[in-house]
Amino acid sequence: MAEIKDITKFHIFSSAYFASAVNRSQYVTDGKKEIAFIGRSNVGKSSLINSLTGRKKLAYVSREPGKTRTINYYAIQSRRIENEEEQRQDWYLVDLPGYGFAKTSQENKDSWSSFIDEYMKKSPGLIMIGLLLDLRHPGLPIDLKAFDWLKKAGIPIQIIATKGDKLSRNDLKKNLMQMKKLFPTASLPLAYSSLTGEGRDALLEVIERKICE
Repeated sequence: MAEIKDITKFHIFSSAYFASAVNRSQYVTDGKKEIAFIGRSNVGKSSLINSLTGRKKLAYVSREPGKTRTINYYAIQSRRIENEEEQRQDWYLVDLPGYGFAKTSQENKDSWSSFIDEYMKKSPGLIMIGLLLDLRHPGLPIDLKAFDWLKKAGIPIQIIATKGDKLSRNDLKKNLMQMKKLFPTASLPLAYSSLTGEGRDALLEVIERKICE
């Protein structure tokens, strides 16, 4: 039996690739809000974007970690019903290059981190950064370093713990608690599985609060 969706809830009904940027002159500056995702190169960011939007091939899932080397904008349309009236939102989901590339020069790493840092500090529409972390490895030094780096931008951070389907329920809860201590933010970390869809509704609720506030 097909799943019956509750169209009164906040949901994404349209998503499409919009633009890419490698420097400030190419940022999209049309006044729409932006939610950006970033994480280690093999954390499952593309799979999460596809799962969240309900599009299997919106973001390219590469077999080679670190393939995304541009800031990619996806035009998103969402809607919800409030007081029996439909409200629509137009915004961007922004896919930032993964950090921790294994097969690239230090010069390229420095260059990429520089333009990502500039985007976070200079993009007028950025309202939240989703930091994706592998739930199986809750305290990797490279993730802790990235978290400290992101905090300096002053943008609200949502921790998104991926690959939760690969852990037992007890280990999932234990590792989420560890992430809560290691990556303190205003909101609790969310466990997300692109395979099962667990955590999708919770993440959409977080996004709704930011987009509609």
